Amino acid sequence: MTAATVTTAPTRVRPSGAGWRGFGRLLRTEATVWLRDSASVFFGILFPTVLLVGVGFGIPGMREPMTDDVPPDSIWYGVTPIATYLPTVLAMAVGTLAILSLPVTFATFRDKGVLRRLSTTPMRPQAIIVAHLVINVATTFVGVALALTVAQLAFGIVRPEQLGVVVGAFLLGMLSLFSLGMLLSAVVNKPSTANAVASLVYFPLLFLAGLWTPGPIMPDVVRQIGQFTPMGAAAQAMDTGWFGEGFPMLQFVVMAAWTVVLLPLSVRLFRWA
Repeated sequence: MTAATVTTAPTRVRPSGAGWRGFGRLLRTEATVWLRDSASVFFGILFPTVLLVGVGFGIPGMREPMTDDVPPDSIWYGVTPIATYLPTVLAMAVGTLAILSLPVTFATFRDKGVLRRLSTTPMRPQAIIVAHLVINVATTFVGVALALTVAQLAFGIVRPEQLGVVVGAFLLGMLSLFSLGMLLSAVVNKPSTANAVASLVYFPLLFLAGLWTPGPIMPDVVRQIGQFTPMGAAAQAMDTGWFGEGFPMLQFVVMAAWTVVLLPLSVRLFRWA
């Protein structure tokens, strides 16, 4: 009787730091490819501005200060309806890329075997994730900056009462929404599946964030439910920072909770094939 010989396949060892050596080139290449997708550019950069301009000029009364149907002691008194729409549009700008764009990108990579092939090269496979996070976050900032600039020039939007709260809510909202987007990106394996799942998540979040019923016309039940969603909490917290007083503690805690739960979960569940 002879003993069986077991052969162990050699393990590829990446030199320390070697896995990130080509990251700059990878980022430039992926950004160039991303910019060739006209749909991504439109929805990532132009759509928030187009939506604001369309609503502001297309719906009567959106540029008139609210004084008749709003109590004088309300935070909305004297504010234009289009101004109350802005925090929701900013939250939507983040969610569009985080929930609609990112999962489809990674589902396409997974379906075509890009992630599996990348894991066999000296480049760290995590680099492709970081590159697309950088691209989408940078695009979000560009789209938001454009929307704010056009809103100010076209509608004379009032300055936030609490700028720090608005900025903090926007950044934490970005963290929570991209954590949700990364969770979807971690598990979907087909672009068509990613589109369907992302849409089922995205559009209810838009409704609960107040895209159709912003600010003073949002029903109480929608506001109560929406404050526990990442997009709704971000929009409400920015509302408070822009027009109100006090600190929106509940909304900040909700956004932090979504981030703390979903980000590690997305890392743990991420599939390379």
